[in-house]
Amino acid sequence: MKAISTLTLGSLLAAGSALAGSSVRGHYLEARSADVYTGACFANSEVGVVGELAVMGWKITEGSYKGVKLDGLGVVGAIKASATLGDVHNTAYPVKAVLIVDERANVEQRVALKQFAQQMAGDLLTDIVKIEYAPVSIDFEDNNVHSATATLRAGSLAAVQTRPLMSKDHVCAHEEIFYPPLTKVGHSMPAFTIANSFKGKELGTTWSSPDKRSAFVADFQLND
Repeated sequence: MKAISTLTLGSLLAAGSALAGSSVRGHYLEARSADVYTGACFANSEVGVVGELAVMGWKITEGSYKGVKLDGLGVVGAIKASATLGDVHNTAYPVKAVLIVDERANVEQRVALKQFAQQMAGDLLTDIVKIEYAPVSIDFEDNNVHSATATLRAGSLAAVQTRPLMSKDHVCAHEEIFYPPLTKVGHSMPAFTIANSFKGKELGTTWSSPDKRSAFVADFQLND
């Protein structure tokens, strides 16, 4: 019996998508290189200067995408935009991305994870310059979005760690959620970023952007 290539399998999944629905839920985590919970004065000092880099990740706790069961698997995107992500006055495109797919996934699940991430992130994951396969872990303390304590690891390529926002994080007393999450989510909470790093070569840059109010923890649910 001949092995089915990833390309062929992707075509088969696309052809069968009309027959197989999707019902997926889980946790989402992102961290950027600009504050997302901040006052306008701080945001104005960053826009156009930083904020073009981000790590985003999904942990599927339960569900199937286009008929492919994905329980317990994760997928992570590292993106480099052309300007500050979320700036309503200037476009952040074009955007390049590296996709890191859970190495535990089989061939069918890898295709489904890629398609799932692209559906959730939209244009941010249109131009994927490389797909990596590595251990992916995304953990929320007590599985509670409100705790805003989370960690993401994608092999040696990407890492995010957050903690809850505290009173000491309020600098100007006029902070608000200045930028919304980058992708479709359910309930989300801003968080303080302890670690936000990417060490791959394919985006033409690496980064480490800790100690900012630049993260979101959230849950998500997709039903098609």
